[in-house]
Amino acid sequence: MTEDPVSETTYNLATLLEHSTEQYPEREAVVLGDTRLTYAQVDGAANQVAHLLVSRGIQPGDKVALSCANLPHLTIIYFGILKAGATVVPLNVLLKGREVAYHLADAEVKAYFCFEGTRDLPIGAEGFAGFQQAEGCEHFFVVTVDPAADSPLEGAETFGQAVAGQPTTFDTVPTDEDDTAVILYTSGTTGQPKGAELRHRNMRDNALAGEALFGADAQRPDTFLCVLPLFHSFGQTVIQNGAFAYGGTVVMLPRFEAGPALMTMITEKVTFFAGVPTMYWGLLGALDGSVDVEEIARNLRIAAAGGSALPVEVHKDFQKRFGVTILEGYGLSETSPVASFSPYGEEVRAGSIGVPIPGVEMTLLEPGSWDEIDGGEDPEQAIGEIAIKGHNIMKGYYNRPEATAEAIKDGWFRSGDLGRRDADGWYYIVDRSKDMIIRGGYNVYPREIEEVLMTHPAVSLAAVIGVPHPSHGEEIKAVVILHDEAGVSEEELVAWGREQMAAYKYPREVQVVDALPMTATGKILKRELS
Repeated sequence: MTEDPVSETTYNLATLLEHSTEQYPEREAVVLGDTRLTYAQVDGAANQVAHLLVSRGIQPGDKVALSCANLPHLTIIYFGILKAGATVVPLNVLLKGREVAYHLADAEVKAYFCFEGTRDLPIGAEGFAGFQQAEGCEHFFVVTVDPAADSPLEGAETFGQAVAGQPTTFDTVPTDEDDTAVILYTSGTTGQPKGAELRHRNMRDNALAGEALFGADAQRPDTFLCVLPLFHSFGQTVIQNGAFAYGGTVVMLPRFEAGPALMTMITEKVTFFAGVPTMYWGLLGALDGSVDVEEIARNLRIAAAGGSALPVEVHKDFQKRFGVTILEGYGLSETSPVASFSPYGEEVRAGSIGVPIPGVEMTLLEPGSWDEIDGGEDPEQAIGEIAIKGHNIMKGYYNRPEATAEAIKDGWFRSGDLGRRDADGWYYIVDRSKDMIIRGGYNVYPREIEEVLMTHPAVSLAAVIGVPHPSHGEEIKAVVILHDEAGVSEEELVAWGREQMAAYKYPREVQVVDALPMTATGKILKRELS
């Protein structure tokens, strides 16, 4: 067990890194291939970033944006921004120039660090284009793989050149627990993306929940495989900040690929893996004779899932192959992100997102209102919109008081997700409220249909959507990926579904595809299906 890393003078999230540096300076903090950085090295480099920002006039509370793949640069810059007392604005690396400009302007960003990217993913060029379009952003630093390299973008200063010669010690700027540490932008599926303001307390307390949730202990540090993008709250809190809170090691992969991820789990003796459901599906699909499953299982202590509902069949298959039970949790960017989790050490209930984490409450509301649901005679089957209250709730949406008022009332945040709870207080996600299909007046929840489809021996992954219908309003369509060499037709799957589900539920249309569109975080993009 580690001591509380917050000093008496500051609540700054950067104290997570600083405390572990004081206690374990030579312990490995970040690993990427042959690059292995100790806590002392990461902290010293972050101090240089803080000096750079202060030297360029960045004040406490100013916003500093960051676009970077999972590389040590990201972690170093992230904590450097915090040390300077500024607010980190992590941006999705897939954004185009116009979108970057919107985020920079909306968050009133003063400085912007952007990775140069690759030929296939020109992050730097898009970032520079966005910087040039946005008003008020004064500084642009292009992060090159080689710190000594010249800028690949004409007129852009390199991070390596800017930070060279800066001191490696820095007195972290004191911050209050209610000061904004990070602004995370929502996906914008229902309009322009909004920036969720997360306090230092929100992020810090969520990271420190690892002791209760995972049995985190600095005397037995975990090795985390980081395949979740660190611009997203899941990766930031559970992997990066959660590891640093307890002196763990973050092993980075710039992008998720199932084969390399499995090999890295073996070579680095990974003890902690966290991912979205499609990543677990990918790992299972990549298992072949070359993968030493027993070696992975010997080291793996925790497997955590979140981001979207974990199919029960994937849960069962992972347990069978690796002997490790996936602990499923739930949260949103607005909740820092973890709100509930399957209790560590207790028997897992497949399909459940667990119970509220310590210091957090959850309830179910009548959709469209702030009234709690009336469970009636069968409260365990009653479905309502999940609402959350506690230390993890955001300050609000940046410069959007009306949107904040719609989302938060008396400390309760409404999630937009529909769920139910059992007699023991364990919660279950039914579906996103916006994904619910209304067919002929009946409510149909896509996740339920997806779970049934994945019990078919030929179906590997399924996504269910509603499509317009002249008389029923919406019709149910399933888009599926089949197992290799599976011999089943779309018509046969429709017929099978008719036998397995009620008449108003089964998909009348099935489309077989080779791949499903996904976000950078691995969530299925249903809005791109039709």
